[in-house]
Amino acid sequence: MKKTIATCVLLAVSAHCAAEISVIVHPSNGNALDKDSIAKIYLGKAKSFSDGTKVQAVGLSSGSVVDEFTSNVLGKSSSQYKAYWSKLIFTGKGTPPEGLDNEQAVLDFVAQNSDAIGYVDSAKVTSAVKVVGKF
Repeated sequence: MKKTIATCVLLAVSAHCAAEISVIVHPSNGNALDKDSIAKIYLGKAKSFSDGTKVQAVGLSSGSVVDEFTSNVLGKSSSQYKAYWSKLIFTGKGTPPEGLDNEQAVLDFVAQNSDAIGYVDSAKVTSAVKVVGKF
């Protein structure tokens, strides 16, 4: 019985520790973005927003936020995502979104570029960017 209770507590704590991810754009960006359109951008299948503006996608180089984003939005593990882009790079069919060093760099890049999209832990979002989705 004690093992069952301990397991339930650990599962509840681990589920609670998973960060909520916010996908962000420049505040002037009026495009509607759903999970599918965000995934297409990060998988290189869409190169522009719905209004035709070319998109500059950025993300993080590594970390738990990347793992959450690739899992919850793209439906892939981080290693599957890297393998996906490795294949496209090798065949000359694409260039992955730029990986920045930290969430502040992502926030700054998106705040300074009207055609940018990025993702950060929801707790890090500032008023300098607009949230278009939480996952």
